[in-house]
Amino acid sequence: MTADGPVEEPALPDIHSDVARKIADEHGLRQVGIRPPLGSYIRETWQKRRFLWTLASSQAVSRNQDNYLGQLWTVLNPLALALAYWLVFGLLLGTREGTENYVAFLTSGIFTFVMISGILTSGSRSIIRNIGLVRALRFPRCFLPLSVVISEMLVALPAFAVLFVILIATGEPLSWTWLLFPAALLNIFFISSGIAMIAARILETSRDLGNLIPIIIRLFRYISGVFFSIEAYAGTGLIGNLMYYQPIAASLSIVRQSLLSEFAPTFTLWLASLLWSIALFAVGYVMFWRAEARYGRG
Repeated sequence: MTADGPVEEPALPDIHSDVARKIADEHGLRQVGIRPPLGSYIRETWQKRRFLWTLASSQAVSRNQDNYLGQLWTVLNPLALALAYWLVFGLLLGTREGTENYVAFLTSGIFTFVMISGILTSGSRSIIRNIGLVRALRFPRCFLPLSVVISEMLVALPAFAVLFVILIATGEPLSWTWLLFPAALLNIFFISSGIAMIAARILETSRDLGNLIPIIIRLFRYISGVFFSIEAYAGTGLIGNLMYYQPIAASLSIVRQSLLSEFAPTFTLWLASLLWSIALFAVGYVMFWRAEARYGRG
């Protein structure tokens, strides 16, 4: 302060845009609202995998917390559904043709399909339901559908543990093919992740299409051999092969081939499932990445 008034402090010099960009790059800062290059997006997805796991595990723990029986519902729900299907399709309609151990056949199909349908239902709406998180934090948005996949698979683990009890109780012998079960689940992870990312991208663009998700799930329930043998009822012609090798049916079949002695693992089915997992995950990931800068703007 002087007699003539306040002293003006010299203005800080402006930073050249190239210099600012270099400083930001050195400190890992990225411009908001733009889509990163695919390579950078893949690296960021891997580098922040711990956040993905935390997000998924917290979703799994919070499931059914408001119910008196809590996490027990993760076992009771598929068991109740399997019982209902056994009464309707196994006893009343007699869809047991082509199977020897129908109880194990049905429960393995039900438990796996319940997990997949949960992934499709929640994964397709993962962006819409977490729009506040999308707008508040910067992270790869693919974490939202991927966290749903991991969460649903974690929730399904107690049901699969019960499935092994059912296998033994119904006379299934211990077999080396049971070691293929984790590989089957890994295949299902990539198939489900790809479908979830595609569905989430589509629903973020047009939310009205969400009304079709329950119809699509119901369609897959009836064409994927959840409660009947596709080979026994649809044959091995064009229609039968289309039903048998589509990704959801292939997922159920590789689970059964790994667990049930009456279904030996076949190279063609496992190869088809592997190709589905690679193709769907790659297409879903790239398709989801292409809209990365648009999520949360609506």
